[in-house]
Amino acid sequence: MGAQLRVYRRRMRSVKATKKITKAMELISASRIVKAQQRVSASTPYATELTRAVSAVATYSSTIHPLTTPHENPRRAAILIISADRGMAGAYSTAAIKEGDQLAAKLRERGLNTQIYLVGRKAVSYYKFRNREIAGSWTGFSDNPTFDKAKEVSETLIKAFIDENGIDELHVIFTEFKSMLTQTPIAAQVLPLPITEKKPEGLLPQYEFEPSTEVVLDSLLPRYVEARVFNALLQSAASEHAARRRAMKSATDNADELIKGLTRLANAARQAEITQEISEIVGGADALASSNAGSE
Repeated sequence: MGAQLRVYRRRMRSVKATKKITKAMELISASRIVKAQQRVSASTPYATELTRAVSAVATYSSTIHPLTTPHENPRRAAILIISADRGMAGAYSTAAIKEGDQLAAKLRERGLNTQIYLVGRKAVSYYKFRNREIAGSWTGFSDNPTFDKAKEVSETLIKAFIDENGIDELHVIFTEFKSMLTQTPIAAQVLPLPITEKKPEGLLPQYEFEPSTEVVLDSLLPRYVEARVFNALLQSAASEHAARRRAMKSATDNADELIKGLTRLANAARQAEITQEISEIVGGADALASSNAGSE
């Protein structure tokens, strides 16, 4: 009984120490979510309006430009998958990687070769473990992305897109932050830009581009890609913090339940030990009394 009680107490100390760690990580993630939400709210309007501006340019002009005109015979497509650098965030990284695999399968069904670009150590480890080819990777900033990092990623993707033997399409897999409880991995096509601006009926607005439509689109291309990639990184960072907070809260709750169960088992073992000690004392007293009575 004593050995069993020591095992229960040792496990309780271990679980309590783990609970302190998960609780601390939960509080850290909760404090970082607020700042991440603010950064998402600040960047989303710019990215949305810039996308609308480029879409309007493509809608109201007949200029053929790689930014807005789909390739007649696309052969290669790039997929940028944004995951986490660290674990303990539930299925956050796994869901993004799975979404990327599904998109890659759809692109291969269309006859396109895929090039994979990765952000985050989780995705890099996943692909390296399976010996999959990686066209480019970036790590170390998934939970706190900066515009410089987004620009670095965008420059690599733009270079691959404008190259004659480069990619014909660019897709981004990121986790959209909807609320503290809901984060959804989505696939968004960035290049060529899907036309979302609807042409009104009747006469079209007269747009003038200075010095020319081609120059305007050439200057908008890097800004557009940088804005979309940066917003995707910020959305994913906020989702990562929310997923980690939720996972750590679940771990803390499970630790509480485990501690309660171990406490009950330890109390039962202690009670059994006390009962056995009392039985031994009573049995010893009876034996001693019987021995004294026999000697008399």
